[in-house]
Amino acid sequence: MSHDLSGPADSAASSDPSGLSPRDPSHLTYPWQPLPPEPPRPRHVPHREPVGHHSDLRVLRGAYRLQRRTATLTALGYFTVFLVLSAFAPGVMTSTVADGVPAGLLLALLQLPVTWLAIALYEHTARRHVDPLADRIRRTAELDARRRTVR
Repeated sequence: MSHDLSGPADSAASSDPSGLSPRDPSHLTYPWQPLPPEPPRPRHVPHREPVGHHSDLRVLRGAYRLQRRTATLTALGYFTVFLVLSAFAPGVMTSTVADGVPAGLLLALLQLPVTWLAIALYEHTARRHVDPLADRIRRTAELDARRRTVR
């Protein structure tokens, strides 16, 4: 048989004009009966937007976008210039630069260093602009996750 402490006597006691609370020992049926637990107090949790709607994520997406555009335009831009010169300016591509080396061959050999430059530029902008933003968002997300598990 279960004993319900929230019976009609308790509801009458809670609205008792004498000001006695249901936790008052005089309201207990038996003197050895333990006091009922106190109701939990609401915790004040500051309102924060979820990480997915955070302004840092918009900034991070913009930094990634700029990084991709810069590296892509560096590598593909040079290659496009090389293709346009090959198609529409064959005289420039066949002219000799030094000791019989055609300009087209020299421009083709420069494609590899330009690609390396695009990679180095990508890594530089990642280290300088994107990684600090990503680390800050990651720390905020971990902190939010810890706060949710504490609740």
